Amino acid sequence: MTVKHVLFIVTNTATIGPKHRATGFFFPEIAHPFEALDRAGIAVEYASLTGGKPPEDGFDGQDVAQADFLASASYRRMSHSRKLAEVDVLDYDAIFFPGGLGPMVDIARHPEIQEVVRRAWNGGKVVAAVCHGPAALLGVKLDNGTPLLRGRRVAGFSQAEEDGYAREDVPFDLETALRAEGALYEPADPWQPRLVVDGRLITGQNPASGALVGEAIVAALQEQKR
Repeated sequence: MTVKHVLFIVTNTATIGPKHRATGFFFPEIAHPFEALDRAGIAVEYASLTGGKPPEDGFDGQDVAQADFLASASYRRMSHSRKLAEVDVLDYDAIFFPGGLGPMVDIARHPEIQEVVRRAWNGGKVVAAVCHGPAALLGVKLDNGTPLLRGRRVAGFSQAEEDGYAREDVPFDLETALRAEGALYEPADPWQPRLVVDGRLITGQNPASGALVGEAIVAALQEQKR
């Protein structure tokens, strides 16, 4: 059986906003999707814009999935993430952008990220993101010049959630930015799980949605085998 491979593209940003709030990737938003993928026998590799160990935020040792991920060989491999420029996304079956506040700084609207997303999408790959991770989709244009997001159903961290979490720290509002590019944004109530699958585009709203995104990636890759 051919093993499927997913590339997690992780932030390198350790602080955000005028008060230099500590941030990074949000730990459950890697641990929970990883758990679903690993259980299905799908390999996970890691890249980031500058390589090395991505900063992290929000670890909860009472969460078994997070504790298991922290102790895993995969976490150790993530600590030596490859530079994204040295990776060809066409070598993978899916790409995934975990959230945390960090992606709002270095991943959002970054030309290299936009090209990676465009290349993966045009290559028929699954493109997935959760929470603030959908910031990676902003500014991505299809070959005909239209935004990738236009007319596509998506989830992502909501305006209502941001108002109670990091409004003073983030450089822009993610929900507003997604809608501005023509995305059909579909929110749940604040902090409730929300998964949206639109073909090969898989998005989740918040930390509670990470496991759902991981399971949806598994389902999409298993469907491709048929």
